[in-house]
Amino acid sequence: MADADADDGRDALDILESENKEAVKDDEIERILSAFRLDAYAVLGLQPGVTESDIKVTYRKKSLLIHPDKTRNPRAPDAFDRLKKAQNELMDEKHRERLDEAIADARMLLMRENKWNVDSPELKTDDFKRKWADKTKYVLIDNEQRRQRQLRAQMQEEGREQRREDEELEARKRKRQHDQDWEATRDQRINSWRSFQKGKSSGESSGGAKKKKKLKPIG
Repeated sequence: MADADADDGRDALDILESENKEAVKDDEIERILSAFRLDAYAVLGLQPGVTESDIKVTYRKKSLLIHPDKTRNPRAPDAFDRLKKAQNELMDEKHRERLDEAIADARMLLMRENKWNVDSPELKTDDFKRKWADKTKYVLIDNEQRRQRQLRAQMQEEGREQRREDEELEARKRKRQHDQDWEATRDQRINSWRSFQKGKSSGESSGGAKKKKKLKPIG
């Protein structure tokens, strides 16, 4: 009886521990999906300035935690994909530089708007961190909109260039076909000209004979 009670107690603890683990996974999945997706640091739960090693370690821990094969949460695949994308962005040197620049710009704009300097005590408060995060979102959205506009303009220009190339190619095809058709009828044109010249020569000879007959004096 005692052994049965002990087994029941262990089963209950195992169930409780499993539920706690699932709760941790659910919380992390929700955090990832709620994070501002243009900020890869926020998605991974990291602060700007971390090393590549920190990025790799953090990604490995979180990816193992929320892996779709290790949780029943239906949103796990989306969270996992977003986490992977954030890790790739931070490991991309150019992308990370642009992100760091946007975060620095947000800080500078916030300081300028409030007339703060680097020694202002407000910069050390939690309120400043929240405002900085909000300003970072604003800068990142503005940068993304600008990038989208440039991309559309580039695509339009590429489309115009492609149309010009297509028109030039079509013109060359027409010219080549015209030259081929002209060459294909060369013999026919030559024979027609020869026939014309031959007929003309025969006509002139016949006409000359008649003319001489008319000019013959009457005896």
